[in-house]
This record gives sequence, structure tokens and C-alpha cells, in this order.
Amino acid sequence: MDKERIFVTGGAGYIGSHVVKLLGEQGYEVLTYDNLSSGHREAVLHGDLVEGDLADLGLLKKTLDTFRPDTVMHFAAWIRVEESVHRPVEYYRNNAVNTLNLLELLVKRDIKRFIFSSTAAVYGMPETIPVPESAPLEPINPYGSSKVVTERVLKDLASAREDFRYVSLRYFNVAGADGEGRIGQRYREATHLITRALKTAKGEFDKLQIFGTDYDTPDGTCIRDYIHVDDLAAAHLSAMEHLNRGGRSEVYNCGYGHGYTVREVVEKVKEVTGVDFRVEETGRREGDAAALVADSSKISRELGWKPLHDDLGYIIRTAWDWERKL
Repeated sequence: MDKERIFVTGGAGYIGSHVVKLLGEQGYEVLTYDNLSSGHREAVLHGDLVEGDLADLGLLKKTLDTFRPDTVMHFAAWIRVEESVHRPVEYYRNNAVNTLNLLELLVKRDIKRFIFSSTAAVYGMPETIPVPESAPLEPINPYGSSKVVTERVLKDLASAREDFRYVSLRYFNVAGADGEGRIGQRYREATHLITRALKTAKGEFDKLQIFGTDYDTPDGTCIRDYIHVDDLAAAHLSAMEHLNRGGRSEVYNCGYGHGYTVREVVEKVKEVTGVDFRVEETGRREGDAAALVADSSKISRELGWKPLHDDLGYIIRTAWDWERKL
């Protein structure tokens, strides 16, 4: 039998490349489509890479017609929250319009299975913690809103076409790196707490800022749910297997169901790296929720997803090993 063919947009990026790695290791035929604006050619460890933009409909059509995928996994998007506030039109065009164009091409080619890279940003500042998938979608920035647009289109498309099925995975805070040190996070401007802290430990920044120390949390700093990127990659394969079995369209949170405060993360980074870097406490950032923790019981219950790396120390150690290679 022919290998199942998986088409991965944004597969040269941080999360996409870890999914491509896992797909290749499990014997799938995988093709990555990425414009390399934030991804890296060398991060694609399996299959071929087509360098192209989703806005290039001619190349996208040609690639889909040549490869003829069974399933599409869609990671290609811009993800910087603050940037989205200043460039909303560009974010909607890149994240929502390009996805609509992709979906239209898939429908015309009778490609029926789709896995979407979504985000906890769709919840905005939720009132219920841990956050269930049923929580209201009330994003507070254009990045989150652009993902909500796509989720609503997917829901409507699946209702209109019974043979089209999708899974949308809402990520919480993704961190860590490949345990063998082959790939990891390489954003040109680090904004995530763990990466920023590790770069401070390396000496790339002279200090790490903590934004807000007066939240209603045990130590006054924000709480976040951190998930290792390899566990997240495994969730994508669980979602694909669900669709392959004829499973219905669904939305799932991806997190561990518990969180750590900013101060706890900083102390763990200092412990792992052995570097007592400078930390500056400053005021809150606009739009930061006091706590964001996933209720991930649904994906465990329905898809049998069982995380293997629910350990903050391991998450930070793999990220630190990768960071020192850069």
C-alpha cells in the first residue's frame, strides 16, 4: 500500500517542524510548504520542502495537484500578539484570508481531512480556569481573532460538506525542543518567557523583565500552562488518526491542565542553567490574563492522548540544550 501523504504548511517553523519530524519517524510521506519567513530549511528533517507562500495560488495549486495529499496540517501563520495589534489588516490577510484560499483549493480537490493550528488566544481573558473548549471565544487581539475566523469557517464548511472533517487544536504555551537536539525554537525576536529567560542566561539580554507582580495568584505573577513541543506534535498525530478512523470534526485544547507562575519558571530556568541572571520587575502589560490553564481532559478522553513530558525541568533542559547549540 502507498504511504499516507501529509501536506504540512509552515512545516519549517517551530511547531510544524516537530510534527514533520514525528510524521517522518512514523513512516508517513510528508511534504512541507513554507515561505521560510520565520521557518528554516534545515529544520525539515523528513520529506521534501517546497518554498512557497500561501498567497501564491499558482504554486499552491501545482503543489497540491502533484503531491495529492490525504490530509493537510496547517501551521502557517503569523503569531506575534503585539505585532498583530499594530498590523491587524496584514494579520487577517495572512492568517485568515490565506487559510480561506487554502480551504477553497482543498474542497475543489476533494481533500477531506484538515488539522488546524489554533491557539488559547481565542479565549481572551477567560473567567473559568482551567479553560474548557466550551468557554466563550472572546479574543482580545487581532491574532486571536484571526484564528477564531478560521475556526468558524471550518465549522461552517464541515456543516455544509458532510465528507469534510477537521480537528482544531488550541495550543497553550508551547516550549521545549527535540530531545535529541536536532530542532528547536528559532524565532528571530524571542518573546516567550522560557526562551527569553534562556537567552538572558546566555548573556544575549542584560536582564529579564517580569510584567506584573500584583495578580491574584500565589506569588502575584501570571500563571501559564506550558506544554512540551513533542507532546504537542503527538497530539497532531492523535488528531489525524481520529479523522482516519472516521471521527467527527472536533476542537481540542492542548496543555497539561496545570500551570506555573512567572517567578516559578524564572527560578527553574536559573536552576537548570546554573546562571543567576538579572531580573527586573515592572508593571503589567495590557491584555495579560492572570491565569491561562487548559482543561485538556477532552483530548485525553476522546483521542487517548497521553503526554510524556509533563515536567517543567525537562521542558527547560531541552530548550536550554538547543539554545546553546544556536
